[in-house]
Amino acid sequence: MKKANFLTLAAFITTLVLIQFSNHSKACTRAVYKGTNGNYLTARSMDWVSEIPANLWVMPRGIERTGQAGANSVSWTAKYGSLVTTAWDIATADGMNEKGLVANILWLVETEYPKFNPDGNKKGLVVSLWGQFALDNFASVKEAVAYFSKDEITVVSDYIPGTDTYATVHLSLSDKSGDNAIFEYIDGKLVIHHDKSYNVMTNSPTFDQQLALNSYWKGIPGSIMLPGTNRAADRFVRASYYMDAIPKNDNTAVAIASVFSVIRNCSVPFGISMPDEPNIASTRWRTVSDQKNLVYYFESALTPNTFWVDMNKLDFSAEAAVKKLAVDKEQIYSGETSAMFESTEAFEFFGL
Repeated sequence: MKKANFLTLAAFITTLVLIQFSNHSKACTRAVYKGTNGNYLTARSMDWVSEIPANLWVMPRGIERTGQAGANSVSWTAKYGSLVTTAWDIATADGMNEKGLVANILWLVETEYPKFNPDGNKKGLVVSLWGQFALDNFASVKEAVAYFSKDEITVVSDYIPGTDTYATVHLSLSDKSGDNAIFEYIDGKLVIHHDKSYNVMTNSPTFDQQLALNSYWKGIPGSIMLPGTNRAADRFVRASYYMDAIPKNDNTAVAIASVFSVIRNCSVPFGISMPDEPNIASTRWRTVSDQKNLVYYFESALTPNTFWVDMNKLDFSAEAAVKKLAVDKEQIYSGETSAMFESTEAFEFFGL
């Protein structure tokens, strides 16, 4: 009885701490499943306070891009093709490239980007392209960490067009070897968390504090009690526990079902509106990236089904066309949809 009382009191105190840390966070969750025989899957939810229209895009190799930060922008040619999900068709929010590298952009209110000098030595990269830059250029997390560690570019942000919301995000990368890295700008400096064990990320607090909070909860058996609110820190704990608890195998069908069940558990029910918590947001869509088999799954909260794209059936060659599968008008698809993408002009990333 005394032990139960202690756990209840400890959980209550911790809940107060979680509220303190995550009161201002917009929502999203990302979690990586590590099965057997190279069976790695990355899941994420996109949670937002209002509609955030999404479309799926096939981005071939060979596309020339700039960082959209003015004359002093970084420039590159896409080395790898990718399949991405956009936000408002002005930014890459999520995606996987043909080498199995997955990029997820999530909100982090504590973000503080460095000041960008248009006449300085560092080239600029607008945050709308941060995830796409990684997908275009790197085959593995290790490659991306090595590049960003040089601190040769400055990630630049601005207000989301048509809003008074300044874009403050962090980036997670995972690859087909099960490696993970989290990239955050704190106090104007890039902080990189790189370890295979970093398989879960949500929003606030900063990643180091997320790890500390999760470490506390590991002392309380998840089969007895887990924090259940929609706040970011609570979702982090639940995602961490359930990703460890679900079966670890190389059965893709079972793994996909298990991983979707976890990311749904960490989603925010659609239509949730809390006047005193304006930054707790409904889940708009979810994805699961099968990094071994290169299959990308998409699920919208507004449609009653899940569909997927076999990337092995897509043409990522430099001569191939940019293609789009529209989901921004609640379109309904069934099963494997690679043949349903239509050639179109590429969208324009928002820039300065």
